[in-house]
Amino acid sequence: MKNYRYTVLFILMLISFSCGEDFLSPDPVSTASSDGFFQNDQEIEGGIFNIYDGLQGVNDTSSGSNHATQMEFYVTEMRSDNTRSKSGEGEAAQSDNFAVQSTNGLVADHYRSFFNVIFRANTVLANIGNASEENAALFEGEAKFLRAYVYFNMVRLYGDLPLVDRVIGIDETEISFTRRPVADIYDLIISDLEFASNNLNNGSVNRASRAAAQALLAKVYLTQGTNYIGAQLLLEEVMASGFMLEPNFNDVFYNEGNSEVIFAIGYTTGITADSQNFSAEFLNGVGRTVGVNYVTEDAKQAILDGGGNRIDTSMRTDLIQPTQTQVAKYLPNGADGGDDGKTFDFDARLAGNDWIVLRYADVLLMHVESIMAGGQETSVGAALDSYQLVRDRAGLTDVVTSVTKDELLNERRVELAFENHRLYDLIRFGEANQILGAFAATIGANFSSNDLLLPIPQGEIGLSNGLLQQNPGY
Repeated sequence: MKNYRYTVLFILMLISFSCGEDFLSPDPVSTASSDGFFQNDQEIEGGIFNIYDGLQGVNDTSSGSNHATQMEFYVTEMRSDNTRSKSGEGEAAQSDNFAVQSTNGLVADHYRSFFNVIFRANTVLANIGNASEENAALFEGEAKFLRAYVYFNMVRLYGDLPLVDRVIGIDETEISFTRRPVADIYDLIISDLEFASNNLNNGSVNRASRAAAQALLAKVYLTQGTNYIGAQLLLEEVMASGFMLEPNFNDVFYNEGNSEVIFAIGYTTGITADSQNFSAEFLNGVGRTVGVNYVTEDAKQAILDGGGNRIDTSMRTDLIQPTQTQVAKYLPNGADGGDDGKTFDFDARLAGNDWIVLRYADVLLMHVESIMAGGQETSVGAALDSYQLVRDRAGLTDVVTSVTKDELLNERRVELAFENHRLYDLIRFGEANQILGAFAATIGANFSSNDLLLPIPQGEIGLSNGLLQQNPGY
């Protein structure tokens, strides 16, 4: 299921957001009201679709729209050693140089967009009592998975955050503008994912599932570094759920709905309401910007050295400027773009490539990580088996007898390149300061540990009248 905009979703018309409003508790702007809407399973499922719609984001160029997933690469992959802007100019280039400002509009868009998704999830959860006994737990699990997914991404990017676990009023500023400790946010994330794991089934890759909740909860445990056994058990349940590596690495991205993908945010080609723009933005001269998320020389060399048969699917030479390297995993629906790099058989700004959030290769490599349990190396057979599967698919079939932490981190880099994992992995493995510090030195940038967190958008601090406190260094 990719098309999230259904007629039933007139609820979208009830809410608007602007830079002058508290978007965690928006004012209604039409004569319609959500009160009295979520009265049966069909309407509640419409609210579920509305959450996915928020994650999908709006494919437009408006600075006031919520773009959500379509711009997440700006605040993740481009803040690592994997990608950069092509021009080195503008707000995107602040990420290149570890010099993001609190007034950065891309950060403000991200923060606003993802709290909007949390609001949508809370709206469904507030009305879950109107669902049938048969479907109530499924709907609740789906909404809680999506809320947890968003909060997990945000807490790793911003640190302490407002904890909004219900629909709040415009006057409840002590909730919307008070940053709660990271531990409190993780408590909600874990609670939500435990519920989802216990109540969801496995089904469409474009909707939350039990396996997705289990895999995400395992990643939460690995990030916290306190429950490696719990992570291992969850991952092994996923591994017994019927997922498998696609024999051809390219098919992971261009044969959508394949056996490797566990959860992906769905898009549809050629439909303004359900397409995405990030595929175009990764190219030269197409989309809102002229070349962003370009491959760094550091990442290019890592993939050339260890990518095996993943190289051509992962990156390609810019057809206009051969000295530049582009991300290739998300070329619009696999098209080669022609000789000029921007001619497709449809408008590349209306691409339909899904955004893969969780896939089986990630699960296998997390399985190795869980067995390593924060150590420097493992030779446990189960870990080696999982690691070997990923390597074998890449055509790197030498028998592995042990795996070090550095080898695992590098394997994750080349296997999951440009899928927004690199920054999170560096932080989780405890290597971000050293690796990003060294990388910054090679490109003439300045890096400090403060740069691992994004700033709270300055506009939000202004709206809070001093309640919101800024992260250090901004």
